[in-house]
Amino acid sequence: MSDLIFLTGPVRSGKSARAVDVARSWGEAVAFIACYAADPNDAEMAARVSRHRAERPASWRTLEAPADVPTALAALSPRPSGVLLDSVVTWAAARFDRDDESILAEWDRLLESARAAPWPTLIVADEIGWSPVPMDADLRRFRDLCGWLGQRTGALATEAWLMVAGLPLRLK
Repeated sequence: MSDLIFLTGPVRSGKSARAVDVARSWGEAVAFIACYAADPNDAEMAARVSRHRAERPASWRTLEAPADVPTALAALSPRPSGVLLDSVVTWAAARFDRDDESILAEWDRLLESARAAPWPTLIVADEIGWSPVPMDADLRRFRDLCGWLGQRTGALATEAWLMVAGLPLRLK
């Protein structure tokens, strides 16, 4: 069983920068799983993606929103020295047209694959449930789904961290 590190926190808390710092210690062969469900015509989102790309070492391999993360990782050659997945929330958004049970089952498979991998894995998530209950049913469902995904990840993680105001707080 390899290390599974969970890094969570609110938006703009420093999660991605911290994740990159941790993953740098794994060497030059890190695989970065970029999860998103972005509209290609969204200039602001494109700028965010560009900014995040620039923060990562050029030697890292980036897998852009693979449909099946475990299969995509298994196909990599040579093997990565570690895997950074950013983020649970954008991964869930890309699958939100499915039912919750199938999304949770797919996430469980991804987590088991990460735990069985011969490399460490770091998973980034946003804590989106710290605000008032959304008025919209879809937003409530999304918030709840992300909370369940975070709970599952935290339960299986060998380490868990909460980022607040750029500061890491060890949870586990």
